[in-house]
Amino acid sequence: MTVLALETSCDETGVAILRRRNDDSGSDLLASEIASQMATHEKYGGIVPEIASRNHLIYAPRLLERATTAAKLRLSEVDAFAATSGPGLASSLMIGASIAKGLAIGFGKPYLAINHLEGHLLSPFFGDPDQNNQICPNVSLVVSGGHTMLIFVHGLSDYRLIGRTVDDAAGEAFDKVAKMLGLRYPGGPEIEKRARSGNPNRFDLPRSMLDSENFSFSGLKTAVRYLLPKIVERFNETPDERRLPQTPYKLDRHVLADLCASFQQAIIDVLVRKTIAAAQKYRVGLVTVSGGVSCNQELRRTFGEACAREGFDFKNAEPWLCTDNAAMIAFAGLLRLQGGFQSEVTEEIDPNLALV
Repeated sequence: MTVLALETSCDETGVAILRRRNDDSGSDLLASEIASQMATHEKYGGIVPEIASRNHLIYAPRLLERATTAAKLRLSEVDAFAATSGPGLASSLMIGASIAKGLAIGFGKPYLAINHLEGHLLSPFFGDPDQNNQICPNVSLVVSGGHTMLIFVHGLSDYRLIGRTVDDAAGEAFDKVAKMLGLRYPGGPEIEKRARSGNPNRFDLPRSMLDSENFSFSGLKTAVRYLLPKIVERFNETPDERRLPQTPYKLDRHVLADLCASFQQAIIDVLVRKTIAAAQKYRVGLVTVSGGVSCNQELRRTFGEACAREGFDFKNAEPWLCTDNAAMIAFAGLLRLQGGFQSEVTEEIDPNLALV
């Protein structure tokens, strides 16, 4: 059984081909191609939807050819075609979904509309030889640029929402604070890079809603905004620097590293504490973490230590699976196909598609 998937929910164009082994011992990734637009959008400080969708139209046919060549198969040999149907940018989602639908109709094969968040949710199980493509019960943290949510996973397609952000997602907070600091887009990796040499205890920043299962990072972002003028006044002593415009702030590199480390630690503390508490409440033995923010090495390390200390198994997706990619969409599609699910080709994209 072979699934070809397209991922075009935002600014990454992805095509992947995944095949289930004949002995049901798992699956093999035959091809995974990604075209990034990060350099294109960086100068705008964020994603420009029209540019993203136009580039998807350019890249998708090229990636399809590269993927089928790498997999050494013809499109007619694919058993099902999948695409991300939401959430995401409408103009971007439409490109991948339309191509997958056209291929499904043209070759008379099933079409699978995949929720982007389900792709992230299932990605920690990708390629796990011990799981045999089975999803066991777990508490899952999905933490990406636009989403921060805790899910109680009973099994495939059986999810219960525990909590979600009530304002900014963790990834949004990283990007917005990075912009305040004059760092490049995307902000998460830039803050992480500087935090490595910083003192996470230098600045006292809030950990919001610790007694709730929901998340809030807007207050943390605001705290940084109000702290910045005080830092500039205290640590940048030259009169010329004090008269510089307040955005972006000009900080000594050591002070900047400490601020980045303190901000990053505040987010990590909240994410880890709430996830561990949920795992204890719902009495599962496994914690999983996925999504773009989970590429953060300090977050991964802290989660691993916390789970070991509290007696939980821990799975996190490989870093290359954490950012937007078609392999996770193919994996979700393959599991759904095995479970007897498929979609109508008339199914519309939904930019606000909910997971649960």
